[in-house]
Amino acid sequence: MTFAFYGRVSTEDHQDAEASRQWQLGRAQSLIEPAGGTIAAEYFDIGATRALPWKRRPHAADLLAALAHPQRGFDAVVIGEPQRAFYGAQFGNTFPLFTHYGVPLWVPEVGGPIDADNETHDLIMSVFGGMSKGERNRIKVRVHAAMAAQALTEGRYLGGRPPYGYRLRDLGPHPNPAKAADGKRLYGLDPDPATAPVVVRIFTEYLRGLGVFAIAED
Repeated sequence: MTFAFYGRVSTEDHQDAEASRQWQLGRAQSLIEPAGGTIAAEYFDIGATRALPWKRRPHAADLLAALAHPQRGFDAVVIGEPQRAFYGAQFGNTFPLFTHYGVPLWVPEVGGPIDADNETHDLIMSVFGGMSKGERNRIKVRVHAAMAAQALTEGRYLGGRPPYGYRLRDLGPHPNPAKAADGKRLYGLDPDPATAPVVVRIFTEYLRGLGVFAIAED
């Protein structure tokens, strides 16, 4: 059998895309090689968050389009890491296309092709979709908590245009050696001499009883 390999990596947390591709591809090859399978095509999305449905990931969308063509160049699809491929209920929304076009989908977690009539296989893939969603949510919570702590305890400004009334202040090289080597620096916020008095005036007038529209008009 010839296979198309699908994988995905997000670059949000500075993952090495090639290293991620290699280990996912390695898992896929370890699964199909004992059955005499070879990989004839690769579809690998870089920088596409797992929350995006397959039709909105460039290479996943190409793979879905290829399923419909009899001369697609492969007999089955293999995925090295289902948590990278499926998020939440995506498996239940995507797998029927594989079944419709008669293209088997192989994953290491079931030891071969997914059986559409096997409730255990369906449960396993649903669990991995839920785990993928939970992992993403945990990362999001950790990142937000770390950013809030850095802003509170270190006085950092974590990016973007400074709010009106402030200007950026250079706090020196980034504490992460790798980022410092790339020239990244830390920034804080200082009141802007030109615009900070306007902010003070806005708050003062509000406390005096003026409404938002009157302050803006003034």
